[in-house]
Amino acid sequence: MAGFYSAVDICVGAATAGANPYAWQSSSTIANADTLAQRIARPPGFERVSVPPESWAAWLRGLPLKSANVPVLLYTGAPKWRQDVHAAVIDIDVGKRDLQQCADAIMRLRGEWLFAANRKKEIVFNYTDGKRRRFSSRRKLDYASFKKYMTLVFAYAGTYSLERELQQVPRQDIQIGDVFIRGGFPGHTVLVADMVANPTTGEKRFLLIQSFMPAQEMHVLKNPAASDGSPWYPADFTGSLLTPEWSFPEGALRRWP
Repeated sequence: MAGFYSAVDICVGAATAGANPYAWQSSSTIANADTLAQRIARPPGFERVSVPPESWAAWLRGLPLKSANVPVLLYTGAPKWRQDVHAAVIDIDVGKRDLQQCADAIMRLRGEWLFAANRKKEIVFNYTDGKRRRFSSRRKLDYASFKKYMTLVFAYAGTYSLERELQQVPRQDIQIGDVFIRGGFPGHTVLVADMVANPTTGEKRFLLIQSFMPAQEMHVLKNPAASDGSPWYPADFTGSLLTPEWSFPEGALRRWP
């Protein structure tokens, strides 16, 4: 049916042509890793919504995962105090400092996709003081320089600044790559990493990725309302969005301009 991926091509288009789109990993490691779309099964009767090849949404579906049933680790290497909130762990470095927290993780993913898509002039984030910092203003635009730039973003940006640079969208228009965000000190944000729809009823569900405080590995969240531990959230929920460690009020959905 038009508008949906079949079971065998859910990851088509996740990679940018001719290059490793997940530069923090070697090409051989990526080739042997489960992706988010491969590991997280569709609910019965649902199909993954179609997205353009090489898009932000397709790239998120191709994120590599660590082995099944591994714990979420803090930046110190110690296990997170709660190990009951995640369905999978994204295989991406968290760093050795308490920097890559919730908003930082989402900005990291957005920046990584733009870097992989060779859209380096579009890598720009606001600091908390309102100033916009562009990666393209740096002397070198290689991956090592990108990682240094993102470290500065982590130190000087957060949910307060990210909420103000994103555009509010109606919840019924939710798309892969959108974020639920509540800016503040502290605030929190989670990323919509995938979506499915039932071709008969039109019902939609979505997956969420988060980091948290202190800095920790990014992970796919379970839905606390699902008795079976499912990570799929219904898109037609009412009131606040309840996640295992935070709730987001009406009007919290945002999109990159």
